[in-house]
Amino acid sequence: MEVVLARVTTFTIDGVEPRRVSVEVDIRAGLPAFTIVGLGDTAVRESRERVRAAILNSGFEFPQRRITANLAPAYLRKAGPGFDAALALAVLGASDQLPARPLSAVAVFGELSLSGGLRDAPGVLAVAEGARLAGVPRLIVPRERAREAALVDGLQVAGVGGLRDAVDAVTGARLPPPPAPAAPSTRAEHLDLAEIRGHRVPLLALEIAAAGGHNLLLEGPPGTGKTMLARRLPSILPPLTRPEALEVTRIHSVAGLHSDGLIEGRPFRAPHHTISAAGLVGGGSPPRPGEASLAHHGVLFLDELSEFQRPTLEALRQPLEDGRVSIVRGQRSLVFPTRFMLVAATNPCPCGYAGVGERCSCGESDLRRHQRRLSGPLLDRMDLLVTVARPEERELRAGPTTDSARTAARVRDARDRQRARLAGSPATCNGELTAGQARAFVRLEAEAEAVLGRAYAGGTLSARGRHRVLRVARTIADLAGRSRVDGDDVLLALSLRQRHSEWEAVAA
Repeated sequence: MEVVLARVTTFTIDGVEPRRVSVEVDIRAGLPAFTIVGLGDTAVRESRERVRAAILNSGFEFPQRRITANLAPAYLRKAGPGFDAALALAVLGASDQLPARPLSAVAVFGELSLSGGLRDAPGVLAVAEGARLAGVPRLIVPRERAREAALVDGLQVAGVGGLRDAVDAVTGARLPPPPAPAAPSTRAEHLDLAEIRGHRVPLLALEIAAAGGHNLLLEGPPGTGKTMLARRLPSILPPLTRPEALEVTRIHSVAGLHSDGLIEGRPFRAPHHTISAAGLVGGGSPPRPGEASLAHHGVLFLDELSEFQRPTLEALRQPLEDGRVSIVRGQRSLVFPTRFMLVAATNPCPCGYAGVGERCSCGESDLRRHQRRLSGPLLDRMDLLVTVARPEERELRAGPTTDSARTAARVRDARDRQRARLAGSPATCNGELTAGQARAFVRLEAEAEAVLGRAYAGGTLSARGRHRVLRVARTIADLAGRSRVDGDDVLLALSLRQRHSEWEAVAA
């Protein structure tokens, strides 16, 4: 009995990482049937009808025999319609309508339409990186995603419009032109710090947060400018390095939010306070990256922090500490990167006017309920806690104290000092320093040691808080161009983290 077997390489997206999948098609005599095995989801099982129609409508013959397609390895779950093109080419190879030998040198990824067209499929950049790591020299993808795949060096990318073009690309009968270089993504027009009036201390905190990648909480009555300040943070952040840009682009591609070019500006995500924990840190079925991962190497802004559900906020504790989140669903564990700056804004009480004369109408129970929303462990992970007060009239009439261009230049210089100092370590900025790295890279003057010791001995700092003050002080010294941290740097870091009454004694 004649048995024909063909193999085609494709990839599945496991979280945000590519996993190689070998599509094996066996055709033998028997009642006509088309079976797909290998732990595929509903979209994979439905591909039988798409593949059948696409083959026939592209002018090929669909074998009227028993067809078995295996997606190996069988233990790995496969999701999505991106296997369509590989299945179709494997069927054509197994039925001798396409030479099977050239198939071994290509990887294929894309969804098929019933007419035989190759449709856009998210995650192409991850697939291209997987093909390069697997040593596959050529990759066939939908034409719309060719420029994205071409961001990966050392890979020959063929962007095709349909199954017929894919067959020609495999055999070499007609190769599509190489994709044009992806144009750099235009950076969004950011709001400028020159529009801010007053707010000298919050502006300083914003600059320190940007320079060191620190978490920042802005607290104050409604209308004082908390959201206005936070939304201008992207205007002073440094651009992404190329490895960072590729990582960010891959995450957004997997989420279906980007399809062309390289993302060069740092992400700024601002989800609504009704978001679920799964939407914030990732989850679902199949698990998808959440807002925390979409903000990787950028900013996650939580406006009206006290309005978020407490379980949702508590879900951020591991991502803030580890820079990644582990999602476990049905004996399947996925890891999503979450190295972001957390910037949050909140009112001091439910009515928003606590501490503003006699305007506050909240009772003790209201205040306690408000405080319970923001747990101590979450607040302890904030590097900077700043009160945003109502600007005075003279400040509103005065000119700007700074602008984004000047501040961004200082931030860039501080980041350059950090990169030079941290070269060879996993950290890229002070906000990512672990306790061990802080001991290795942060040098304190004797006065700074004494101030920090008094603050810790006074009970105003936890061990984690001491470590975070140390990192902020190192960033303040970097902005000033100093190689060592002095006492004033530590005092300023303490003042930007704690209530005035708590650090006043430390400064005395």
